[in-house]
Amino acid sequence: NTLPSDTHNCTTYHTFTKNMKTWLKVTIKYSKLGLEDFDFKHYNRTLFAGLEPHIPNAYCNCMIQVLYFLEPIRCLVQNHLCQKEFCLACELGFLFHMLDLNFLRAFRTIPEASALGLILADSDEQTGKARLGRLIQSWNRFILTQLHQETQEQEGPQAYRGASSSALGSSGESVIGRQFGCEVENSSLCRCGKETVRSSLTLLFTMHYPEQNSLDKTIKEYDFAEILKKSICLEQSTQAWCENCEKYQPTVQTRNIRCLPDVLVINCEVNSVKEAEFWKAQAEYAFIKAKKKEEMEPRKPKEPPQPPEWCLEEELVNTRVEDLRHIWIPLTLKMSISKSQGLEISSWPEGEELSSTEEAEGTSLYDLVVTVPHVLDARTGGNLVAHIKVGETYHIRKEGVTHQQWYLFNDFLIEPIDKAEAAQFDVNWKLPAILYYAKRNYHSKYDLRIKNPIETSVLLTEASLARKQRKSHATFIPLMVSEMPQAGDLVGLDAEFVTLNQEEAELRSDGTKSTIKPSQMSVARITCVRGQGPNEGVPFIDDYISTQEQVVDYLTQYSGIKPGDLDAKISSKHLTTLKSIYLKLRFLIDTGVRFVGHGLQKDFRVINLLVLKDQVVDTVYLFHMPRKRMISLCFLAWYFLDLNIQGETHDSIEDARTALALYRKYLELSRGGGNDEVRKVLKGLYEKGRKLDWKVPDCDTGDGQGSPKIFPSVMGLKSA
Repeated sequence: NTLPSDTHNCTTYHTFTKNMKTWLKVTIKYSKLGLEDFDFKHYNRTLFAGLEPHIPNAYCNCMIQVLYFLEPIRCLVQNHLCQKEFCLACELGFLFHMLDLNFLRAFRTIPEASALGLILADSDEQTGKARLGRLIQSWNRFILTQLHQETQEQEGPQAYRGASSSALGSSGESVIGRQFGCEVENSSLCRCGKETVRSSLTLLFTMHYPEQNSLDKTIKEYDFAEILKKSICLEQSTQAWCENCEKYQPTVQTRNIRCLPDVLVINCEVNSVKEAEFWKAQAEYAFIKAKKKEEMEPRKPKEPPQPPEWCLEEELVNTRVEDLRHIWIPLTLKMSISKSQGLEISSWPEGEELSSTEEAEGTSLYDLVVTVPHVLDARTGGNLVAHIKVGETYHIRKEGVTHQQWYLFNDFLIEPIDKAEAAQFDVNWKLPAILYYAKRNYHSKYDLRIKNPIETSVLLTEASLARKQRKSHATFIPLMVSEMPQAGDLVGLDAEFVTLNQEEAELRSDGTKSTIKPSQMSVARITCVRGQGPNEGVPFIDDYISTQEQVVDYLTQYSGIKPGDLDAKISSKHLTTLKSIYLKLRFLIDTGVRFVGHGLQKDFRVINLLVLKDQVVDTVYLFHMPRKRMISLCFLAWYFLDLNIQGETHDSIEDARTALALYRKYLELSRGGGNDEVRKVLKGLYEKGRKLDWKVPDCDTGDGQGSPKIFPSVMGLKSA
């Protein structure tokens, strides 16, 4: 009875209309430059950040966007910081700060995620074997539960010295519980008359559909609010243990709720043909009703909402009755709980408000704010997207305008859509998976201020994870309190990487290579060097990053990283966690330092950090002429500084110092003769490079100018 991939979907590409293709899986076409020349703006003309789909387990991208646009959740996780190495609340906070994807690496390390079958093998994603509809609903339940547990833990010792615990998580409850939680009373009544009642907190509800008579093929008409009420206040018969009878007995189990959540989360459970046909029939009933209503009441013209400049205004049209085809769910629900009637749910006209009497009685309106459909496609195994109603609080914060608008989020493809499209589910190709209804104006009870939880203490001395690391092997001197960086200070930075997954490519018929999936890199070493002061050139961070993932290539020739360097049991390096180094870099970025390095744009992309252009001095571009090749650090060091670096392998400290010295040289050239002098020097550089085929002439590398284990004098880096 499971929905088969070859029966209930569009099996050929041409069956999708031009409009439908927006919901299909989008892919990145990689060139020789990787992502550098890919036109993301073609897919996203909004101010929102998209997410890339090539990362393992990126099926949950749509739900990450959903959580980001729920303002109380976004503020909660951005204020959260704890001592756990793998904490999804911390990682979501980092992600929402930058909206990038270290989160998915932490997700793969959570045992509960693996136990629930939420970690996909690459083969399952590539072959389309994953049952995405079920998967995203399980992920939805998992992430809410996990965030609730992680943010309600009692205040304890902090891993990052001085980092204050969020007051939100110190009382045993959490913002997640307050926002999504519903106190539920579960009653189990045995036929002997023994009744057992238990209370619990539930964060979401699953839709349950009426059983159809096998003889009668006609599907009866139901209102969505009626089915939702029966799903929340569920009553079912099942076998359960009775302590009175001391055996399993048929029991009637009923569930009632004692309060209404601020956000009502619904897993639709449309996992079979039977359930899909039920939705289809209900949508047809609703459409017939809408047509009859239109015939009786002529449609009144309405002014379209005024969007910000970056909205696609042609998408914002008034909903016609024809647009209501395939819609069963209402855009607004009215909900209340009373002692006499219990839970009451009904559809409500969108935009209309309650009377003061109803509000006083505790009645609430819930607006549809999220729908997550499973888009069926036999070629790719389908796709998961999100329709999100971005509310006024976000637009006021970002644009200074009071505006609400629905958007389609399909990985890096983002565009505004009409509200009808968000509620439409043509089950031939688009199945409902998840719905979120939010109580109107619920934001007002939450503190939406964000305080940066990262403090200066992250840069102070910390213990190495490596058991064999000794102080005598130290390659850096941590900052003292008096040396804490200020906005505009220079920091020499270099990063080294290892490969976790090899690139996947295919050979075209013309003999050229086409990249299907890029190699997955992981940062393995970060070095930060003082850029000014009496200790200029002395590293204050030289961290190797421990990894629990399998490294397929240490890239030793280019990275200097050797097998064992990242293993806490045998490494002699200063070993730390990815989370720790991320916090250090985040602190430096937030402080406003200027990073100096070679190829920093790509480095920051792999590390998953967004740094403002004004804070990056990249020597790749300082010594570059338009439409000419980029020049290696090794060649620049030889040409300008008379240094022979990177003899056998790259060394992070040496590279960071060299970049700083090159920047000083560039400033010297600029001050000496301005842009004309710089252009003249660059012209000579390119002429020399062509003559030497961009290879540094052989010379004695044992001249003391490489990086010894003990700090060399800073003067050793000065230009001759």
